[in-house]
Amino acid sequence: MRKGFTLLELLIVIGILAILSTTMLLVINPAEMLKKARDSQRISDLNTLKSAIALYLTDVNNPNIGNSTNAYAYGVAPTCGGRTGVNGTSQVITGSGWIPINFASISGGSPISAEPIDPNPVYTGTSMRYYTFLPFSDNTFELIANMESAYYSSGGSGDEESTDGGNVPGLYEVGTRLSATVTASSTCYGTAP
Repeated sequence: MRKGFTLLELLIVIGILAILSTTMLLVINPAEMLKKARDSQRISDLNTLKSAIALYLTDVNNPNIGNSTNAYAYGVAPTCGGRTGVNGTSQVITGSGWIPINFASISGGSPISAEPIDPNPVYTGTSMRYYTFLPFSDNTFELIANMESAYYSSGGSGDEESTDGGNVPGLYEVGTRLSATVTASSTCYGTAP
């Protein structure tokens, strides 16, 4: 009597495993999971920046958060709502980074080690993704990002874009003043996904 599996039994098991693994890949959708992870990072980054700027504004005498006629971004010069785009190429926290705030001047030290940038930046095309900083003359500000996943985008299950309190349903907006005249189809971002 021989012990072991026949070729037919092995092929059946391999076929079942192939069907199960294909089904799992379709259900899990790793590409969408990566997009969701990057969107989570965007939300975290902008909330961290919001807190750091708020701390700067409350701690520093005569704070300077930048020119209210400019739109600041890393790697691109956006023209949002008639503002002049300023292309930052540094993430330093001493006032010469893409956000023109000297976080190092906070009395307890900077709450961030570097100014964050979008985890998957896209500077051209119809679905641009990068962070934008819009200061106002009354020391209020808005930070903007464009979500990448269907989950976090406007209309998705975890819709952050249209429920964030901002006036553009196709962009994620945080800050102390969410009334910037920007549209999801402006040259600031291209068309929201």
